[in-house]
Amino acid sequence: MTSNPFESRPWLAAYAEGVPPEIESPTQTLPEMLAASVEAHGKRPALEFFGAVTTYRELGEQVARAAEGLRRLGVTAGDRVAIVLPNCPQHVVAFYAALRLGAIVIEHNPLYTARELRHQFEDHGARVAIVWDKTVDTIAAFPSDLRIEHVVSVDLTKAMPLRTRLALRLPIPKARAARAKLTGRPQGHPLAWKKLVDHRRVSRRVPGPRIDDTALLQYTSGTTGTPKGAILTHSALRANAMQGVAWVPGLEIGGETFYGVLPLFHAYGMTLCLTTAMSIGAKLVLFPTFDVGLVTTAAAKSPPTFLPAVPPIYDRLAEAASRGDVDLSGIRFAISGAMGLPAETIRRWEEVTGGLLVEGYGMTETSPLAIGNPMGPTRRPGTVGVPFPSTDIRIVDPDDTSADRRLGEPGELLIRGPQVFDGYWRRPVETAAALLPGGWLRTGDIATADADGFVTIVDRIKELIITGGFNVSPTEVEIALEAHPDVVASAAVGLPSSRGGEEVVAAVVLREGAWLDADALRDHCRELLAAYKVPRRIVELDDLPRSLIGKVLRARVREQLLAG
Repeated sequence: MTSNPFESRPWLAAYAEGVPPEIESPTQTLPEMLAASVEAHGKRPALEFFGAVTTYRELGEQVARAAEGLRRLGVTAGDRVAIVLPNCPQHVVAFYAALRLGAIVIEHNPLYTARELRHQFEDHGARVAIVWDKTVDTIAAFPSDLRIEHVVSVDLTKAMPLRTRLALRLPIPKARAARAKLTGRPQGHPLAWKKLVDHRRVSRRVPGPRIDDTALLQYTSGTTGTPKGAILTHSALRANAMQGVAWVPGLEIGGETFYGVLPLFHAYGMTLCLTTAMSIGAKLVLFPTFDVGLVTTAAAKSPPTFLPAVPPIYDRLAEAASRGDVDLSGIRFAISGAMGLPAETIRRWEEVTGGLLVEGYGMTETSPLAIGNPMGPTRRPGTVGVPFPSTDIRIVDPDDTSADRRLGEPGELLIRGPQVFDGYWRRPVETAAALLPGGWLRTGDIATADADGFVTIVDRIKELIITGGFNVSPTEVEIALEAHPDVVASAAVGLPSSRGGEEVVAAVVLREGAWLDADALRDHCRELLAAYKVPRRIVELDDLPRSLIGKVLRARVREQLLAG
């Protein structure tokens, strides 16, 4: 048995100048962090949405009023508050308002199907949900035994300037809550967002959370494929924001403009935009969805300086900049994650911006930032970089996690640091499998690391499919496919996509006499799955390779499909 060759943290020599080896232990909860930014940067813009600007002082006021509104709905410390919203100012306010009361936020993808959302609501049991008005009917259709007592309906257009709504030909909403068929539901008609914030500020006597309290349940397929809530504390999330700031020593406190093109309901967008940007008094320009035209329009008024995104977004923006459609020369720092970053993408991006684009690595269970390429000349494209401050790694035998691999040998990547989660919500067995003695998290990823500590991800133990930066559980896709009467068996795998990352591809075995209608099968899946989970391709096989106990061997299926 070998010792951990990375115990001495050899990667510290590669850190950009000014990056500390350790961060201080967090002392601020997230609402305290925001309050400090409101105090220090009150007159500065905090949010921008289609040209409408909210200052830090105004943001603090809205958070305090929304917190009082939630308190009057009965929300107290430890309660769960579900947020089902795209990126918008109301999302930011709702997030911090719930946290101010010591409640636990649960983020949801508003484009999920009713089936997907219901699974999560059944698991976390939130009694209050703050919901996009386009999704209210979906939540309203849940059975009454879920006991959702209050639904707050959010109209995104209310946060836009009137001229923008007119230009986009959006209807001017009437001053009433969105209606939904809620017959028999305990909460009656949904409460309009305007009513929630139409209160005085929450009293300072109302206690807030403690640093080690749970702040967020972030649903993830994790390392086992079944969606479950990762428990993230105020301490872990605050630590990760501090690590992110420390990683980029050139950040100007109170002077940066972050672009929120990543969804805030995703761990990546949540940390870099909802917490990191707010912690340094940055202006956060929000986009409800990524669209090159929207970014081009916003950049003319508020040029970005910091952009967290994924490779396809960098490619599309670099192409637009090359055509002269947008000036991106103000972006000094860009961080890419969720999928491999091609060298050509780096070259094109840095050519049009003059700034740096580096790749990083993380997972929901690490809040999510854990490893990154240095923001400087020591970066190594092709690797995901080195561990963040206060973060350690091991590379071990997947079948015996007490045995460290020798330098350069592939093994399972383990991570330890203040950003590591506390476990899975009400899942003690899965928690015990993921968290090892000593605080080590099993990532489920096979990696190598060189003598300097630069990590390269080479494979995955887990069979998750990562498409567009989102985790897709093959089991979920297979259950949906096999709900079709013509499908006897199926296997979903990830295959390389021409756009980078992976795409969902399914192999199916059909009942005797049936013929493959891939379009019909995809339409069937769309009724049960979010769009990004629906297979891009469906291939018919006579049979699926199985183990001696009958388990479908997805790796073999993947090999067959790659072989054509």
